[in-house]
Amino acid sequence: MAQYELLLPKMGESVAEATIIKWVKQPGDMIEADESVLEIATDKVDSEVPSPVAGKLVKTLFNEDDVVQVGAVIAIIETEADKQASEPVEETPTQAPLAAEVPGTGQLSQAAEKPQAPADYSSSSRFYSPLVKSIAAEEGIDLTELDRIKGSGAEGRVTKQDILEFVKQRQSSSPVQEEISQPVSAPAPSRQQEAQPVQEKQAPKQAPQVISVGGGDEIIEMDRMRKLIADHMVMSKQTSPHVTSFVEADVTNIVKWRDRVKGSFEKREGEKITFTPIFIEAVAKAIKDLPMINVTVNGTQIIKKRDINIGMAAALPSGNLIVPVIKNADQLNLVGLTKSVNDLAKRSRMSKLKPDETQGGTFTITNVGTFGNVMGTPIINQPQVAILAVGAIKKKPAVIETEYGDVIAIRHMMFLSLSYDHRVVDGALGGSFVRKVADYLEGWDFNREI
Repeated sequence: MAQYELLLPKMGESVAEATIIKWVKQPGDMIEADESVLEIATDKVDSEVPSPVAGKLVKTLFNEDDVVQVGAVIAIIETEADKQASEPVEETPTQAPLAAEVPGTGQLSQAAEKPQAPADYSSSSRFYSPLVKSIAAEEGIDLTELDRIKGSGAEGRVTKQDILEFVKQRQSSSPVQEEISQPVSAPAPSRQQEAQPVQEKQAPKQAPQVISVGGGDEIIEMDRMRKLIADHMVMSKQTSPHVTSFVEADVTNIVKWRDRVKGSFEKREGEKITFTPIFIEAVAKAIKDLPMINVTVNGTQIIKKRDINIGMAAALPSGNLIVPVIKNADQLNLVGLTKSVNDLAKRSRMSKLKPDETQGGTFTITNVGTFGNVMGTPIINQPQVAILAVGAIKKKPAVIETEYGDVIAIRHMMFLSLSYDHRVVDGALGGSFVRKVADYLEGWDFNREI
């Protein structure tokens, strides 16, 4: 009998870890090739991990809710075929290669027996993976320092690379220390000094205890995705001073053009054309005109993004939101954008998105008009610096300037609202950008061929 090591597969260039949410198979169960063994979650995307071989599940090396690094051995499968991609396993495999890579990560192999991180980090309002916590504990990084490290991961999370880079720069007395208010050379704070910030962070968590619950009230526990969304929204408001600018756009030409071409387009392409790809095209053009809206912030640094990756907020049947990303949206024509939008929206509703398809966005669009709202003030999707909300298209009487004088006519009007990070986007840039998007929409060519 050969023993096969089932690895946590690579799920995208920007995905380094995943959380085990359910073991579909248990030790002793027989597994067919390509049959699902477990379900994992990366941020807001849930995926299944199939077995590439048939055999008997001998051992699972992680528990549910454990955070596992990509490439780690997660289970042992006993097969009758010759061993394929791994060596026979005679004992419980450890994470030796991972432990050799960074200090403190040997604790991961003992996840079932001992806690992965000190209790000192539990009071933080930010999410830290067990790997990050273990490295912080090993390097003597306290909660105050950890909370101030800028995260480059999804939703601003601190990744393994972030904390290793911080450790490296701290040891060499680099400028990163200046971003952390407490120098490394400063003496460690006493228990009394530590108590105050911890107490301040714990205060919001105690607030629900004073809420009165009546006999007819229903208590609903947040699901995993709702918790992630809640944390991300709070973090975004705490990180960025939000400002919102509004513009009303006349989209009559777009509405009439779509009515004219949608039948032939669907017959030819097998796809329905919606307004969303049109909005995305206008935003991509505006970003090229005003590229400083396509940035992120790292301490006192502004990182100007080369790629234009536009996320589109999509509502799930559960009521939660997810933001799939159209990569290099400026390089796609309207047909390509339509196919990408429809594909991502369909797979979002079916929970079939790949983890990497929600990563790497540089700007986000949310269509509040879907719910009949005429405008909204959306929260920035960190680490981006701006998000555009498009409202419902409504028929209104509007003043039109003609060469013969002003006239009042019934037009299709829509509000655009741009929320932006006032740390790096001033009112001039934010207002100019949303106006630029409106100009592209209003200048739509009714005779455009597609």
